[in-house]
Amino acid sequence: MGVSILQTAAFINGEFSESETGASFPVFNPANGKEITRVADCSARDAERAIDAAAAAFKGWAHETADVRAAVLKKWRSAILEREEDLAALLSTEMGKPMAEALGEIRYGASYVEWFAEEARRVYGEVIPNASPSARTIVLKQPVGVCAAITPWNFPNAMLMRKAAAALAAGCTMVAKPAEDTPLSALAVAALAKEVGVPEGVFNVVPTSKPAGVGEVLATHPKVRKISFTGSTGVGRLLLKQASATVKKASMELGGNAPFIVFKDADFDAAIDGVMASKYRNGGQTCVCANRIFVHDSIVAEFSKKLAERVKNLRVGAGNETGVDIGPLINRTAIEKVERLVDNAVKDGAKCIVGGSRHEAGELFFQPTVLTDVLNQSEIAQSEIFGPVATIIPFSTEDEAIQYANETIYGLAAYIYTRDLGRAWRVGEALEYGMVGVNEGVISSAAAPFGGVKQSGMGREGSKYGLDDYLEIKYLCMGGLDR
Repeated sequence: MGVSILQTAAFINGEFSESETGASFPVFNPANGKEITRVADCSARDAERAIDAAAAAFKGWAHETADVRAAVLKKWRSAILEREEDLAALLSTEMGKPMAEALGEIRYGASYVEWFAEEARRVYGEVIPNASPSARTIVLKQPVGVCAAITPWNFPNAMLMRKAAAALAAGCTMVAKPAEDTPLSALAVAALAKEVGVPEGVFNVVPTSKPAGVGEVLATHPKVRKISFTGSTGVGRLLLKQASATVKKASMELGGNAPFIVFKDADFDAAIDGVMASKYRNGGQTCVCANRIFVHDSIVAEFSKKLAERVKNLRVGAGNETGVDIGPLINRTAIEKVERLVDNAVKDGAKCIVGGSRHEAGELFFQPTVLTDVLNQSEIAQSEIFGPVATIIPFSTEDEAIQYANETIYGLAAYIYTRDLGRAWRVGEALEYGMVGVNEGVISSAAAPFGGVKQSGMGREGSKYGLDDYLEIKYLCMGGLDR
């Protein structure tokens, strides 16, 4: 069976240990409100210990060959997949998503480990022709150093693996701070890292109920040379400000407000399928889910009706129940926000044709909802909803759709449904977003560069570009070669 994946202590320098103060905090199952366990509540000093461990391990790990690092990562991936059912059950329990989605997330996270294990061997340098016959210009890529990762609760396994796999493949070491709502998934993969021989100090996990204090240490500590954060734009701004004091490299995957544009020539049924996949996956608690659904006014009535019919059939319940499509929201703050946004939208003139309130399944469950006649400048259309609520906004022309879609500070993901190839190119290039799905509602892949523009962040994760964010470019000028 191997090592237990239910770990409750911090993982520092290859060992599980309690926090310096001995404090702990509870982790709850959002489906029933029951306490799962208590986890070490790390302090700023614990974060510093983890950073010191990562710094001490960096030189040795960076000097390993790419083949060695790749082999370690592949063992880690194999261990994750061997325990995928257990990891998915743990994830579902602490986060609430249905088991099928939880299992999909574990496999998705493992795909990044596999991808970056292979990319480790492709960190290529370059020789540039020099103006002098006695000199050579050489470009090298070297690991940044100690990296900090601050990960979100909505994908507690995949977001961590996407960051950790890239960092370790590049030759960096890492200190990870998981979200306080979902620390168990991070500690579980740490146990597997230890089991497969990831060297001491190379990967560290510091759970905490005091994210501001520990996050500040990670963002300001001089030994940390790169910070990677997935979360809200507001916290991202703060971390960038803190990291600027030591001029760290930074990757920020922040908030989203994804437009989903359905033109009148779209494959109607495919567009409905795309909305269902994009909007209601993970209960709408994803940064790339469709937030504003723009539908051409000639088809908006029929589209709304058919979408409502599909949404009515979604089954709401605890993640471990068979056939469940929508689990609970993560906590009380989250459901109160969704409830407020829906109520205010209806007061402002939107029509609720499905759902609209909490679900009888439990305190943190919200009914899958469809709102029509929503205004693009309304609060709900300009907020990241993070719940199972679809807002439908009609448009008349292609230019109007582009204008509406771009009227937001965010620029993470966007979606277009059209059969017109020229329109797909025109609109795809005009949308101010880092990722655009054309006739596709699920766009994430280990091979694709994930990230946004504007206030949705900077840098890319996944793909060959994701490895570059953990590397520094060094130029060597070698002279006197003709002597």
